[in-house]
Amino acid sequence: MNKNTFLLSIIFLLGSLSLPAQNLPPADWLVQPVQQKAEIIKNPQDIILQNGLVKRVFRVSPNVACYDYINLTTGQQLIRGIRPEAKITVNGKEYAIGGLRGQKENAYFLPEWFKNMSTGPEDFIYEGYTVSALTPFLNWKAATWIPNQNQPSGKVLTLKFKPQLKELEGLSVAVHYEIYDGIPLIVKWVSVENTSRKTFLLNRVVNEVLATVEEESAVVGKPDDMLKQHGLYVETNYAFNNAMKYRLSDQTTHWKTDSTYTSQVNYTYETPCLLEVYPKQDPNEELEPGETFKSVRTHELLMDSYDRQRRGLMIKRMYRTVAPWTMQNPIFMHLVSKTDEQVTRAIDQCAATGYEAVILSFGSHLNMEDSSKANISKWKALADYAHKKGILLGGYSLFSSRRISDEHDVVDPKTGKPGGAFFGHAPCFGSKWGLEYRDKIQYFFEQTGFDIWENDGPYPGDVCASTVHPGHKGLEDSQWKQMEIQKGLYHWLNERGVYINAPDWYFLDGTHKIAIGYREVNFSLSREQQRILNRQNIHDGTQEKSASMSWGFVPLTRYQGGGPEAILEPLSEHLKDYEQLMVQYYGAGVQACYRGPRLYDTEETRKVVAGTIGWYKKYRDILNSDMIHLRRADGRDWDGFIHVNPELKEKGFLMLYNPAKEKITRTIKVPLYYTGLTDKAVFKEKGGNPRQLHLDRKHEVELTFTIEPESYTWFLVE
Repeated sequence: MNKNTFLLSIIFLLGSLSLPAQNLPPADWLVQPVQQKAEIIKNPQDIILQNGLVKRVFRVSPNVACYDYINLTTGQQLIRGIRPEAKITVNGKEYAIGGLRGQKENAYFLPEWFKNMSTGPEDFIYEGYTVSALTPFLNWKAATWIPNQNQPSGKVLTLKFKPQLKELEGLSVAVHYEIYDGIPLIVKWVSVENTSRKTFLLNRVVNEVLATVEEESAVVGKPDDMLKQHGLYVETNYAFNNAMKYRLSDQTTHWKTDSTYTSQVNYTYETPCLLEVYPKQDPNEELEPGETFKSVRTHELLMDSYDRQRRGLMIKRMYRTVAPWTMQNPIFMHLVSKTDEQVTRAIDQCAATGYEAVILSFGSHLNMEDSSKANISKWKALADYAHKKGILLGGYSLFSSRRISDEHDVVDPKTGKPGGAFFGHAPCFGSKWGLEYRDKIQYFFEQTGFDIWENDGPYPGDVCASTVHPGHKGLEDSQWKQMEIQKGLYHWLNERGVYINAPDWYFLDGTHKIAIGYREVNFSLSREQQRILNRQNIHDGTQEKSASMSWGFVPLTRYQGGGPEAILEPLSEHLKDYEQLMVQYYGAGVQACYRGPRLYDTEETRKVVAGTIGWYKKYRDILNSDMIHLRRADGRDWDGFIHVNPELKEKGFLMLYNPAKEKITRTIKVPLYYTGLTDKAVFKEKGGNPRQLHLDRKHEVELTFTIEPESYTWFLVE
């Protein structure tokens, strides 16, 4: 079976979208790099963006209209109708940016219809374009471990538009499209520039409008009941809510109905087939002369399957491409300290075991908001000591879920009084206190040389009705302004090499890690329960984010209740549990918060910790590669996963667990398609004697293994 035939069968088996044979790509881009580079082509009528995986085509006369948007892997056409390239609302009135009017049938579009279409009298019209090389969104700097620091490459198309109305003179709009090499991804954003001498109130910017083909055709049914998955995955850098999952944190993606699509089968025209992207809470920005407004960045990833595993792999590849800083994954402990001596001891223990960083946890004696000379000097000395030992130093700071004062807290628009925030009472980032908090954090990192910031309770989207806070004018612009302050702080830190843990979805604006997803009180349960629950969390929390984007938790000391059965201290008395909890996380490539006052209490404990860290570092590249989930932990039978990377010598790393109280022997099918292996594979249990196995037509091998009670094993795959 040749590669093309196999790819076709795989996508069919995964339940993908239809795939015409004539459009079949030469290889699967998740397994083999695509050789064709991104390009932007101009011909007399059109501008074409393409990279071998996605193609988007714009007709440029009499106005810009996107009429072709194709997934070149599946052949799926996403466009059924012409819409504006963007929309802006200025001083309360909406204007189309580009687009053409007069399409009669909205179920599909034929290029010959262009001759009967025209520009609206109030629409912004096309006046030219530029092409440039792709540059990084952030000038990020990696000061921690990362598998590689390759910057994304590609092209940027910028379409420029001007108003037809005199009252809008001086307001120009640019629509930007970034197309990346090697991935079916286009990133789109809009900038609005005021070159006039007057101020415009920019109420809303809709930076994407697509009349897409429907994914489901139902005669009756409501929009929320129909749209579950789409051939177009959309993600923007405007997400919050502490859901720790993008889909539930998203504030910008709106799948709407289209009443002009009168030939749809839904009797009440409620098929969700019109995509618009804009923040739910409008920015309401007062655009002063000389200012430029930049919209959210919309990431459009074209999917070739409905299979959860494959879609997750595609999304994780997107993060590694557009937010490569998320691949950083330092080994850290979560120190609970009361004295400086405890900090130096933790630094020494990290150096003695192979750990790379100390993060002063919540409840420690660190206060980053104290800008006094004595405080700064103390923490600079400790950071200097850590750096001499080759250890990074970081710390925790709480922003949102705390009450400051009536003057500085978020004002509830319903009551006109403080309160009503996501966490009840919380500071407004646009208040004097909020702006000073930002400045104090920057000052602390500048002066001390700290390397890591754990920002708990980042801005969660609270609106604020105050009209006296200096960072926003009132309720209408309060969310946008606070979001910009938070993102600006993350940009500033990331570009200086500071690593950021933050329990909210700011990955596309510079944060590195978020909680994998767990219930904190579960860490008061027994260690036996925690082992199973942690493996379930790993399975569930790495479906659409990589292991390096996730942190877990291991309570070395008591945390939110529980007795001796829940904790690992004294560490020397619970070495088997300590070692297995480390292996579970490190074997998944997930860093956990090992929270307590120390990493070891005896030499035997130190050897166990150092040995586990040494094992992880030896296989670090493959253990930080994509994960294929094999069986979720249920406590009844084996569970496990396999890391895959066709670019490494170690093509796979298989982790298997036995939760039972007796030895088990099992024979399972191990999928190796995403390793890039096609004929045979060598399995080495715990790196030992090689066992050669042949792949079947589904790129699977049959593996028999034995695991001791309540234990684990692992296989290197070459």
